Amino acid sequence: MTDSSALHSVPEASDSLPDAPCYLNGEYTPLKDAKISVMDRGFIFGDGVYEVVPAYAGHLFRFTEHMARLDRSLAELRIANPLGADQWRAIALQLIANSPGYQRSSGLNDAQTTANDRLIYIQLSRGVAMRDHAMPPGLKPTVFMMCNPMKLPSAQQRSDGVACVTAADFRWEKAHIKSTSLLGAVFARQISVDAGAAETIMFRGNYLSEAAASNVWVVKNGKVMGPPKDRLVLEGIRYGLIEQMCQSAGIAFELRRISRDEVLTADEILLSSATKEVLPVTSLDGRPVGNGEAAGKPGPVYARLYAAYQQAKQKEQSHERLA
Repeated sequence: MTDSSALHSVPEASDSLPDAPCYLNGEYTPLKDAKISVMDRGFIFGDGVYEVVPAYAGHLFRFTEHMARLDRSLAELRIANPLGADQWRAIALQLIANSPGYQRSSGLNDAQTTANDRLIYIQLSRGVAMRDHAMPPGLKPTVFMMCNPMKLPSAQQRSDGVACVTAADFRWEKAHIKSTSLLGAVFARQISVDAGAAETIMFRGNYLSEAAASNVWVVKNGKVMGPPKDRLVLEGIRYGLIEQMCQSAGIAFELRRISRDEVLTADEILLSSATKEVLPVTSLDGRPVGNGEAAGKPGPVYARLYAAYQQAKQKEQSHERLA
């Protein structure tokens, strides 16, 4: 027989949540108080999509590109976007302004600090309905949005690089959708956690796809190469940004199938994501990346791209101002 007093002594899960506001279906509410129906298809099936938008010192970064990808994912799921880009932007800025610890400032030098850096998380599910695998028409999407502090790689990770491990890509073949059905990514990320590594770099057969939560780039003879934009990888927002930075810096750039051998013999391997920005991989499966004296160290192409990324952040700050 269950001891009811013991049940009451267990703390509520919401007690561990931060004291921060969120947006849920048209209302701002404390994150710990936000509730959805148990019949929400996002909860039952993972039938939804999400976006993660970085904001540096209150300035949304690559927001237009994030909104375009959100629209692409929603179209694949046959869900109409319930809000316009200006509405999404207004909610994001409201959450940033009211996030704990945020200090309003418009100085460009704020890009050099992280105290005001935030991540905006957006999630839409198809809505609430009785459980049935088919897509019921006419549902009102569940819209959720929250703002969290952004933790960027440490100075040591920047100077030393990070270790990664490899694994077979066992996920589904619609990886181009930024779906909330993330169990495959959870398993993939746990592989690297168990190995004490930063990420799991995955291969479909003999070819590079992506990492658990990052895109992967290979540098050989000064050229930056990445997998093609198709259904087998999620087109990270940094796909277009890295191509632009390479063009501006005179660095050769190519998207194509990249074999496992090319990854293992690369001069440099880079990760990119909203939180990693651009990050060097200096060890793969316990072996140093690169050759000769440069082996196991961040390379020159990484240094140029990281510097260009910081310049891109400052450039966008001149256009994205928190009112």
